[in-house]
Amino acid sequence: MSLAGEDAALLPEADAYAQRAFGFWLYLMSDAIIFALLFATYLVMAGNTAGGPAGSDLFSLPHTLGETLLLLTSSLTFGLASLALDAGRRPQLLAWLAVTFVLGLGFVAMEIREFHGMIIQGAGPDRSGFLSAFFTLVGTHGLHVSAGLVFILVMVAQVAAKGLSQPVSSRLLRLGLFWHFLDIVWIGIFSAVYLPGIL
Repeated sequence: MSLAGEDAALLPEADAYAQRAFGFWLYLMSDAIIFALLFATYLVMAGNTAGGPAGSDLFSLPHTLGETLLLLTSSLTFGLASLALDAGRRPQLLAWLAVTFVLGLGFVAMEIREFHGMIIQGAGPDRSGFLSAFFTLVGTHGLHVSAGLVFILVMVAQVAAKGLSQPVSSRLLRLGLFWHFLDIVWIGIFSAVYLPGIL
């Protein structure tokens, strides 16, 4: 049974999108391995304060809850953006992407403020093994969120310029995977770093 000419012409393009999606999943898995190693390092080093401040001296539950609320809400707003994409509603998609960007930017700003406050107190990454592992793990996540913010800006520009074409939609779906992955990592950070440190 042979494919019709039009279907045969579409097959290579569909394969290309499937390959890009598969490649992005491979990237996310490699990123998950990196974060797993950073989590393992942090858990080994968490008690090595070298006589310096511990998590209970540095972490603020209200501040961390604020960061968590911003990031998890941004996951919700990105979900609403995805629904707008499925419905072909470009104005709503752009609006929800903008809200997601603002929430993500607020998260990064709070994280920078937290790092700055800790460094001013003399609790920088060079103070102890605990702080070195903390800054590396949480800072790597923050860099990923910052990259996601740049990705959002690029996609807003592409949606505005090119509409909801297949290539643009495919990139938006991959951005969604990346953004939700960062939320999952943050839940791990909140559970394994901040909560034990505060409690």
